Amino acid sequence: MAAPHSIDTKNPQTVAAMVKSAVVQAWPKASTTLIDRLFVDVTDMFRGRYPGYRAIDMFYHDYEHTLQATVCLTHILQGRHQSADQPALGQRDWELGLMAVLLHDCGFLKQSDDLTGTGAKYTLVHERRSCDFARQYLPGLGVTPAEINDVCSAIMCTGPQNRISSVPFGREQARLISFTLVTADYLAQMSAPDYVDELPILFREFQEAYEFEHVPVAKRPYHVVTDLLQKTPAFWGNYVRPMLDFEAGGVHRYLTTAGQPNPYIQAVEANIEEVRRRLGQGTGSI
Repeated sequence: MAAPHSIDTKNPQTVAAMVKSAVVQAWPKASTTLIDRLFVDVTDMFRGRYPGYRAIDMFYHDYEHTLQATVCLTHILQGRHQSADQPALGQRDWELGLMAVLLHDCGFLKQSDDLTGTGAKYTLVHERRSCDFARQYLPGLGVTPAEINDVCSAIMCTGPQNRISSVPFGREQARLISFTLVTADYLAQMSAPDYVDELPILFREFQEAYEFEHVPVAKRPYHVVTDLLQKTPAFWGNYVRPMLDFEAGGVHRYLTTAGQPNPYIQAVEANIEEVRRRLGQGTGSI
């Protein structure tokens, strides 16, 4: 399995080529026309070329984050395809997973007449906004209502307050798509080489959302950036890792050969150790 972030995720064409190569490797006669369309449209969305929307104006949840998650999701799908695990995911399931990952953060996008603040103000509601966008956009790609429900169920599962086990799924493949998206979302961002350095940016996004939603100061989990640093190791160890192991079905196992270390989890744990190291220095900042 390729090492995390070995693909140039600043370049959507490079990521699209990697995804299409994986699809054709799994299904040699597969058409990749839909994947091309998805990447063109989503790139336009994030870069301000999509009618009615402004370019993404965030620095943590930017387009590269979406592309990093897309690469991780594709690696998981590849690993599972090579296993004998059932139920098998077909090409259409892969396409639905790609729709979900490419659209999962489009709820941060602001409409053309939205001139105040950044998309970070929608942090607490962006999953719902992403689904609202998907329900408008995907029918134009020939996606059925039932398939859109599968995509939106997966997107809603990425919210930290939403539990996968509480979401009803019409079929087991849809549940697996949700497992894969949630896993890719967390592992891609927390394994990123610049994850620790960008935590102050994430803190500012949270602060803008709390202000926009009028969250009382006493109910905010982070008041200064050091709070975010101090809580990050426990966030990984007490919430994310157990959730990925159990709630998300442990699909991260498909990122590695059995018996070998998982490169994504190794990268996350190295980042967590770096957070601890910086806190141990007593600087209280990044």
